[in-house]
Amino acid sequence: MPRRIGILGGMGPEATVLLMQRILSATDAYDDADHIPLIVDQNPQVPSRIRHLIDGTGEDPGPVLAAMAAQLQMAGATALAMPCNTAHHYAPVIRAAVAVPLIDMIQLSVDRALQLAGPGGTVGVLASPAVRRVALFDTAFAHVGLTAIYPADDAAMIAAIRAIKAGDLAVARITLRDASAELAAAGADAQMIACTEFSLIADSVAPNVRMFDTLDQLVGGVLAFARSGSEHGGSDRPAP
Repeated sequence: MPRRIGILGGMGPEATVLLMQRILSATDAYDDADHIPLIVDQNPQVPSRIRHLIDGTGEDPGPVLAAMAAQLQMAGATALAMPCNTAHHYAPVIRAAVAVPLIDMIQLSVDRALQLAGPGGTVGVLASPAVRRVALFDTAFAHVGLTAIYPADDAAMIAAIRAIKAGDLAVARITLRDASAELAAAGADAQMIACTEFSLIADSVAPNVRMFDTLDQLVGGVLAFARSGSEHGGSDRPAP
């Protein structure tokens, strides 16, 4: 029987639903019982990561995320997944609050970036500027010999994320395409969608780029963990 996964959701709500849809699509199921059991805390009231990390005026999301994690564990989750790249900045607080593992979307994505870009490669990161601000990927990239590059216009990237949250996908698609073309021109060997809002419009990257979506890496991690081990086992790194 697959192990039950708890999802820290709401950041944003559509990205959480997209994760669930991709898990369903990636599951080789012949009946309802073949699917991965999920417990979802769809909490759009998690304090804004952008306001806290970029504006410096918002409430710390860490305590809210830790409380959500503890509640998911109490509800029977054997591991946690969080479909928000930026929120992984608070992963240490989440892990300290629970005894079950948090499936590490960041490390899974670094592993995939290394496969695509190769040792010494350059990876274009399509993400909230908060991701660069807290060096969410840079340190892990450095450990495997990768270099991250980012779009130059932080304001445009934030505006695109807010447009997606408001349902204005057309404007966001233009911004994502232009940012992707900019990274390609700057010499990125591979690009990654590292904002789950951008996962909703991942088909809008520039043509002919080598790209992957970090949300898909999380899907793979969820499936690997849910299908492996016993109800009482597991680690932070899903089985390959």
